[in-house]
Amino acid sequence: MNEAQIKAFIRDIPDFPEPGIVFKDITPLLGDPTAFAATVEGLANAFSGEIDKVVGIEARGFIFGAPVATKLHAGFVPMRKPGKLPYDVSAQHYALEYGTDSLEVHSDAIDPGDRVLVVDDVLATGGTGAASLDLVRAAGADVVGFVVVVELGFLNGRQRLGDVPVVSLVSYAGT
Repeated sequence: MNEAQIKAFIRDIPDFPEPGIVFKDITPLLGDPTAFAATVEGLANAFSGEIDKVVGIEARGFIFGAPVATKLHAGFVPMRKPGKLPYDVSAQHYALEYGTDSLEVHSDAIDPGDRVLVVDDVLATGGTGAASLDLVRAAGADVVGFVVVVELGFLNGRQRLGDVPVVSLVSYAGT
């Protein structure tokens, strides 16, 4: 599927979660088996070469990351909000527009030298994405790329990811 075809399955929800925000709802894309499969295929084909682990960022990154890992014959690593993982974790704190948040990953989930692809649903301001890259690098792994279904280009999140190659299947230049 090309960008226009994928966009046809993404609906705008005005004023969610607060006034002035236009939420990009991917639920229709998930509900269509052909569109969902094509999206997973597009994400899996975004980068070439061997991938050892695919990191999916909570929560919708799990929806796409797990099937991408299966397609790439790679391990899947969930990266979660604090307090959700039952084993020893590594954490990365990051700044939000108002306050801070954290991501955690099991300390033994990513090995030094692993080639890691990070998958998420949306790239917005890039704070969560940058934190995920910091956690992968802290484990001694190599970040091969960062791939998302939707990029909100007007928020400039790609800049926060530094020199990591970023691929988005759909991009919005304005709200």
